[in-house]
Amino acid sequence: MFLMKDIVRDGDPVLRQRAAKVSFPLTDDEREFAHQLMEYLEVSQDPELCKKYGLRAGVGLAAPQVGVSKQMASVLVPADEEGGKPQFKDVIINPVIISESVQYGVLTEGEGCLSVDKDIPGYVPRHDRITLKYQDVDGETHQIRLKHYPAIVCQHEIDHLHGVLFYDHINKEHPFEAPKDTVLFG
Repeated sequence: MFLMKDIVRDGDPVLRQRAAKVSFPLTDDEREFAHQLMEYLEVSQDPELCKKYGLRAGVGLAAPQVGVSKQMASVLVPADEEGGKPQFKDVIINPVIISESVQYGVLTEGEGCLSVDKDIPGYVPRHDRITLKYQDVDGETHQIRLKHYPAIVCQHEIDHLHGVLFYDHINKEHPFEAPKDTVLFG
C-alpha cells in the first residue's frame, strides 16, 4: 500500500513530464500497481484507516505522483449520500477527453493535491462537463460523460499525466476571478 512517504512532492521532475502511454495487456506488476493506486484512495477515504496510516484523503492519484511516468490514474469520487454508490470509481488508463463543455466549473474552496503540500488559493477553471475515453485494467475501452465534481477530478488527474499541476490554471493576477457563467461548487 502506498503511504504519504511514497507520494512525490512538487518540485520533483516526474510531475512535469508527459507520461508514457500504457500498452496492453498489462503485466502482473502493472495490474498490482493499478490496484495500489486505487487502494490508497479507498483507505484514505476511511477516516479511521486514514488516521491509522497517517494519510491525506484523496479522490484521485496519478501514477506520476508515486514516481511512475505512465498514463494511469485512480479516481474515486465518493457518493453524494451516505452508503450510496460512488459517483465515479475506476483506474483510468490512457485517458483522453474527447469533448468538453464551453461552460466551466470551479471548486469554491480551490483544489488541493497530494503532491502539493502548501495551500495555493484561487479558482481552478475546469470544463463543467466532459466526455472521457479510457481503458480499464483489462484493456476494455470506456467512453463516459461526466459532469460537475467527477469531471473536475478526472481533469485534475489527466493534467498529472501531461505534467500540469492544478495551480498552473489559477489566474495569477486575479486568483478568484472565474470565466463568465462559471458554475461554482463547494
